[in-house]
Amino acid sequence: MEILTCCLGCPGCADQVYSRKMVVVGDGAVGKSSLLLRFSSNEYRDDVYQPTVMETDVICLELDNKEVRLTVFDTSGQREYDRLRPLAYNSNDVVIICFSLDSPSSLENVVRDWNPEIRHFCGKIPKILVGNKLDLRDGEEYILQNKDGYVTYQQGSDVADKIGAVGYIECSAKNNIGVKNVFYTAIRASLKHRRRR
Repeated sequence: MEILTCCLGCPGCADQVYSRKMVVVGDGAVGKSSLLLRFSSNEYRDDVYQPTVMETDVICLELDNKEVRLTVFDTSGQREYDRLRPLAYNSNDVVIICFSLDSPSSLENVVRDWNPEIRHFCGKIPKILVGNKLDLRDGEEYILQNKDGYVTYQQGSDVADKIGAVGYIECSAKNNIGVKNVFYTAIRASLKHRRRR
């Protein structure tokens, strides 16, 4: 990925830039902000969890010989922000629904809470289901512990099919595994969706 600065204001390339809006949703503490931070600036912070209310990031990149200006809305998963979150849903091209691979309940909430909310506010835009914290499930501790506390690839894939997601990806922001694939898949889905309109 090449981060571009010209698409933020270069008059010479303004006609060639694809602008896309993306919203990232999911329960609190499932790794949404860490995923975005790893993609946008290749950083990972192992800090104490601090909930996000709503943050916006603009990322310019080149993908498949196209310049893309991606506006990403990082939303809060806490229920006390349910009234604010819909502000981030306006005119999005794609949504990333996150859950944590070490939290089966966060996957259940995708079906019960997040998918209906996205359908209600965003309509039929492409959805990517993302299982975060792959490093926890595939680490040595997982092998030694009871594996029932983790979501399997098949369980995640089944939920992706159930909610009509265009893709299911597992990743680790901590170990930088699969992160680019998440965003590239989402951007490609948004570009394809836009062409069909």
